[in-house]
Amino acid sequence: MMNNSGIKGKVVAITGASSGIGEAIARYLAKEGAKVVLGARRTEKLEQIVNSIKSSGGEAAYTSLDVTQPEDVKKFVQLAQHTFGDLDVMVNNAGLMPLSYINAYKIAEWHRMIDVNIKGVLHGIAAALPVFEAKNSGQFVNITSVGDRWVGPTSVVYSATKFAVRAISDGLRQEVGRNIRVTLVAPGATESELAETISDPSLKKQAVEQFRLDLLPAEAIARAVAFAVSQPDDVDVNELVVRPTAQKNI
Repeated sequence: MMNNSGIKGKVVAITGASSGIGEAIARYLAKEGAKVVLGARRTEKLEQIVNSIKSSGGEAAYTSLDVTQPEDVKKFVQLAQHTFGDLDVMVNNAGLMPLSYINAYKIAEWHRMIDVNIKGVLHGIAAALPVFEAKNSGQFVNITSVGDRWVGPTSVVYSATKFAVRAISDGLRQEVGRNIRVTLVAPGATESELAETISDPSLKKQAVEQFRLDLLPAEAIARAVAFAVSQPDDVDVNELVVRPTAQKNI
């Protein structure tokens, strides 16, 4: 366990927190003393996670959240403020990965990825940035993928959304006030439910065989997030790329 002096007491809001990386971030930061606010569509899962955190002595709250709706995300940030009095870190984690070939013309899936993976992050920024600007401090942690710097067959639109978030993150870093931090965390193959969003059964099987071997535990990404959040205020960890040691070609 790391020195939690930079985490203890911070109020951290996490989107897509009902499973996988988001859940792991919430549990890990709560264990390190953060006050965590979880958002996702599956409130029954959120309730279980929050109850588990509280039973271990942590502080947590949750609400239903659809990141494609700006007002939903704004209310999510307000819940953090009303429950714990502040917001220190916004973790934009919610994402989808319905891989497909372009000529499968899964246009609805393309739109859904753009709505969640890109617009969802922008909505998180729009909701939290006024809070951070008002107090001249705060931190964004945007979770992408190694797909933010790599593209291959079936990942074209997915990678495009992650390239976009990488660009948004670096541009945001340059625009915000000098005491507001922006961190991008790019996971390699990690335990999550992402592959479940692939609608083509043969592609799902291919993705599992090609991309989902030698998986990192989700807590590995949570530890990376905790490292960035725990740094002194004058240290801004801009990018962390975290792959399984065995993942060499992507």
